[in-house]
Amino acid sequence: MSQHDQPQTHTSEPAAAAPRQTARKRMFSLLLLVVIAAAAGYGVWWYLQASRYISTDNAYAAVEISEITPAVGGTVQEVKVVDTQTVHQGDVLVVIDDRDARLALQQTEAELASAVRRVRGYYANDLGLKAQIAARDADEQRAEAQLAAAEADFKRADVDLKRREALKGSGSVSGDELTSAQNAYATAKANLAVARASAEQAKANQQAAQGSREANTVLIDNTTVDAHPEVALARARRDQARLDLERTLVRAPVDGIVAKRQVQVGQRIQAGAQLLSIVPLQKMHVDANFKEDELPEVKVGQSAEVIADLYGDKVVYHGTVAGFSGGTGAAFAAIPAQNATGNWIKVVQRLPVRIELDAVDLTAHPLRVGLSMDVTIDTHSTPR
Repeated sequence: MSQHDQPQTHTSEPAAAAPRQTARKRMFSLLLLVVIAAAAGYGVWWYLQASRYISTDNAYAAVEISEITPAVGGTVQEVKVVDTQTVHQGDVLVVIDDRDARLALQQTEAELASAVRRVRGYYANDLGLKAQIAARDADEQRAEAQLAAAEADFKRADVDLKRREALKGSGSVSGDELTSAQNAYATAKANLAVARASAEQAKANQQAAQGSREANTVLIDNTTVDAHPEVALARARRDQARLDLERTLVRAPVDGIVAKRQVQVGQRIQAGAQLLSIVPLQKMHVDANFKEDELPEVKVGQSAEVIADLYGDKVVYHGTVAGFSGGTGAAFAAIPAQNATGNWIKVVQRLPVRIELDAVDLTAHPLRVGLSMDVTIDTHSTPR
């Protein structure tokens, strides 16, 4: 290469570098535009999606399970259901031997009949006591009349005796007449004492009859045979025995699926013993455990969408926020966390949120207790 060619080479190098710088600037500009577009897209996504919806896969299907317990004890005669069987409200689940209950019912029915007859006797006795009081009143009047007659006889005998005793000194009255007068006086006096005693006895008999009627009146006052306390008590015992007889048939309180059957034929059970459980599928809900910092905008009544791992994304359940648990899962754990220690580490807590599911969705796609669910809550939705 000649010396005259060297300056031409130095002049061409800047000319070749210029296109490369231009391409680099275009690439940086394009990258900047991509970054700006991504940031804008993220901003739009955050505004439309992330800031509006909260989701968790820490959610499970749950329901208030009906625990079946007998109201009366006895020997199990028959068990009509098995686990996984579908039952309806009112279906007979377990039959308890009812012979003891039938005997108890017969006994209480007999006691009721006896109480009715006894109370009717109170009313009949009242009529008899009323008549007895009338008879005692008549006896008292007769005794008073006899007392008046005895008093008159005594006064007359007293006057006769005194008159004869006055004439005794003149000899106008013989000894026999005086003796007769004295005997008549003594007899009249004795009759007067008897009449007074009879009058007192008649009065006492009348008061006794009156007291007996008052005591009987207390038993029947302001009541009827059917409303009498003794009859009402006997009837209540009869009704209880009848109810105990009906309770020997243990029935399903709700529609659902039988689970955890423990009872066996021939088993001797006590009232309140655990027999089996019924899972009411139509009342299924979801307990979604959200982080505490996700819940400020969540309100009762907001809409939610739920997906079950059992069915996948092809089935979406619609629901609403029904309420919040009274405490976090850690607070209600069997062994609560002990944070008053020197090596305490803060852990974000989760609060169970109850999601009520649409009944139509549940009917179309039934769930089971404990199934894993994905829950998304629309925090911008209007609470219902």
